[in-house]
Amino acid sequence: MFISKELRKKNIAEYLLYMWQVEDLLRAYELSASKVADALVAPYNLPQEQAQELQAWYGNLMEMMRIEGVKDAGHLQINKNVLINLTDLHLRLLKSPKVPFYSAAYYKALPFIVEFRNKSNGRDKGEIENCFDALYMLWLMKAQKREINSETAAATAEIGKFISMLALYFKEEEEGRLDLESED
Repeated sequence: MFISKELRKKNIAEYLLYMWQVEDLLRAYELSASKVADALVAPYNLPQEQAQELQAWYGNLMEMMRIEGVKDAGHLQINKNVLINLTDLHLRLLKSPKVPFYSAAYYKALPFIVEFRNKSNGRDKGEIENCFDALYMLWLMKAQKREINSETAAATAEIGKFISMLALYFKEEEEGRLDLESED
């Protein structure tokens, strides 16, 4: 919870990937409060109040996962909302003449996004979600110490640059510093 709050403020992309990781961890511990407490809370030796707060946060997420029917797969609505907001911003950035570098980064990453979408059966997902799927897949491969071929590394690097730029614009917008309206 403490990490998620910091990531949410600093980098929305890292926050979303972290939250997907938390969803998977909770699934790995079978949405069991005691297993989560033993594996994800106790090792940190937090003061009792902080440990209870963290356990309650995990408990709330697990309950949402049950209610929303994502115990086995899928993402919580709070995480889907982040994707919706990022997609909305993405579309506005593409339409704005004020951010040509964003469009250039997008079009440079687009062939990799399309290729990933086709290989991963992600056709029913939006491009931004496909990007996050690719980045999450890369993280999983690294965590599992699996070999990452040069094509995958190059593709995810371009996608990562594009998503980093989107995350920066998202932060600017949240801080009220992003103006996409043309001056014409």
